[in-house]
Amino acid sequence: MFSHKDIEFRSIFVINCLEERSFKVHQGELLLKDTKTGATLTKFPFQKILALFIIGHATITTPLIEKCRRHNVFIAVMKPNLRPVFCFSNNAEANYLLRERQYKFDKDDISIGKKLVQNKITNQVKLLKSTRRKDELTTKSIESCEQALDILTEVKSLRDLMGLEGFAAKMFFNAYYQDLEWVQRLPRMKCDEINVILDIGYTILFNFVETFVRMFGFDIYRGVFHRVWFKRKSLICDLVEPFRCIIDRQVRKSFNLGQFNKKQFKLVKDEYVLNFDACSEYYNTFYKALIVYKSEIFKYIQFYYRYFMNNNNPFPEFYI
Repeated sequence: MFSHKDIEFRSIFVINCLEERSFKVHQGELLLKDTKTGATLTKFPFQKILALFIIGHATITTPLIEKCRRHNVFIAVMKPNLRPVFCFSNNAEANYLLRERQYKFDKDDISIGKKLVQNKITNQVKLLKSTRRKDELTTKSIESCEQALDILTEVKSLRDLMGLEGFAAKMFFNAYYQDLEWVQRLPRMKCDEINVILDIGYTILFNFVETFVRMFGFDIYRGVFHRVWFKRKSLICDLVEPFRCIIDRQVRKSFNLGQFNKKQFKLVKDEYVLNFDACSEYYNTFYKALIVYKSEIFKYIQFYYRYFMNNNNPFPEFYI
């Protein structure tokens, strides 16, 4: 199992293969090559790789998978729209004691879910206050989110907990993105540019968190807040909640700095799509925002693992 020193020493590499690329293993290094010319574009020593996120079209060979297995490198291959195609990891896959605890966890126990929601809403309040806006909408949203935190301790059912989390999220988005002509959050609907950008950011966050969760041997399909659903990685859905604020803040910041622009989108069959030539910039912006918190995210998952194995340990917290 990885230690904190491993996380500091090893890096997550994001490779945009929007042009066709191929990989070659040579003398203990991973070479990224141009498929057409055969030229080597860059190379990485396997000992320094924690994870490979490959976006676009690339050729992966058996020697590459074997090297990644030997060095415990997580691989995620995604289409240009970030839809996962292939994931590979064998980190701590034999941790059956952990999985036994997951399967025995009471499905009606919302104690961990309440901690996750509390952390998420607290970060939303911090982001709202960081805007230093005194308008009625922002003030009301802060008050509503703080009231939700007060009510949280009294919540008895999963349905009420999800309802409270949804209410707080609605109030947060309405105020935080009010200058961006915000309407409402509709995941995966591609109904406007902001929703598309949030989907991109949250997808990258999802993959980022999954990398660390797999290191400990969790069954990623067994959640505690998000319930089991066919092919849904419910545990990852749980553990991204405290970190969504990183993406939320980056979206607002990038619009204010002019890095993101609604003109970079086009409407195709009633869905907004990011222009192909802008994809790389958007992806890199979100990855750079997350890399800053690489150690904090690893520590959070590590403490979550310890708490899950023995709840006498402190539950992790992440505050932006």
